[in-house]
Amino acid sequence: MKNIILKSESISDEQVKSALEESLSGLKKELKKVLLLPPDFTRFHSQAGKITAMYYDILKDSCQVDIMPAVGTHMAMSDEEIDKMFGEEIPKERFIVHDWRNDIVKIGEVPGSYINEISEGLLDFTIDVEVNHRIVNSEYDLIISIGQVVPHEVVGMANYSKNIFVGCGGKSMIDSSHFLGAVYGLERLMGKDHSPVRKVYDYAEENFLKDVPLMYVFTVISHVQGENLISGLLIGRERKVFEEAVKLSQEKNITLLEKPLEKAVVFLDPEEFKSTWVGNKAIYRTRMAMADNGHLIIIAPGVRQFGEDEDRDILIRKYGYVGRDEILSLTKNNEDLQNNLSTAAHLIHGSPDGRFKITYATDKLTKEDIEGVAFEYMPLEDALKAYDINVLKDGFNTLENGEEVFYVSNPALGLWADKSKF
Repeated sequence: MKNIILKSESISDEQVKSALEESLSGLKKELKKVLLLPPDFTRFHSQAGKITAMYYDILKDSCQVDIMPAVGTHMAMSDEEIDKMFGEEIPKERFIVHDWRNDIVKIGEVPGSYINEISEGLLDFTIDVEVNHRIVNSEYDLIISIGQVVPHEVVGMANYSKNIFVGCGGKSMIDSSHFLGAVYGLERLMGKDHSPVRKVYDYAEENFLKDVPLMYVFTVISHVQGENLISGLLIGRERKVFEEAVKLSQEKNITLLEKPLEKAVVFLDPEEFKSTWVGNKAIYRTRMAMADNGHLIIIAPGVRQFGEDEDRDILIRKYGYVGRDEILSLTKNNEDLQNNLSTAAHLIHGSPDGRFKITYATDKLTKEDIEGVAFEYMPLEDALKAYDINVLKDGFNTLENGEEVFYVSNPALGLWADKSKF
């Protein structure tokens, strides 16, 4: 398989399609059945939807093409989201919903001794490696994993084999790897390769996926004057292709600030962010930039729940975002958290640990709901009046009253950090 690496300020659709065609022609094998693994709608800006549609168009007349969005524990995509992300031309029957509870098979284990080594003695549990059965049952001649490389709160840098083991994985890997990252420390791994969590995925990739006909397609996106441009398109199976994407994303997607932020305002697109489970990217991606005693205001018109499913929503409401040490203590003493370690990890990630204040502005959850999980509440109407998202520009803004705020229009696109903390 030939590696393809394109880098530019903006890669055109024509260049993208040519690279995709080249990636297939270099396989030198007949394709009868192909599985595409793009992200779900929460990664709409990755441009993976467009790439998936291009692959489908290239392949549809010569072989069967199935598409299984790597939803992980997220909600399944609606027909409206599918149409917006992938276009209306792909028949809905070509889409498969990954069920992380029931569609998985165990293909191996990451031993506890290895977990102990890479976590610096913090944890020593064994992790079952589980993936959707379609990935390993030999029914597909080619499986193409498509997605964006960008700083990520669980693994350090998103995508590569995370798309398989979490996006198309099962409970053990999802729960255990998320908890590993949370215990190790979000600030220690954000925006970096070779984190303990990445080492878990690397171990599983090297030991249990070698016989899978898998190809990775990575995008690196630049946010330029309100537009999301493809600055990198990298295709191949080898880890070094991912490493090239990591370097480019670190250049394009990490904003290092000369001073910590006293007040930051983050907007969550209502089509993309419907829960704090996903919307707390506003916290993960800015917490390394926030000043002690600073204030993070999250304007979230679409956030209507905490968890992506009822079970997790109940746990978040029960325990709240009460801080790392408190959540670790609660996990030690409560079976429901022990059985849902990714929720425990999420509660750790979403807490400011008393260092700065977080205010959620939404009209779909009540003041009691928001304060019940240890955030502060602001009516959405008040937030939009005080912080006009149609006027604010990404970066520092001075309001009419003279107050300085730092604005982020989409936290999923990068990482912001105080230079001294990164």
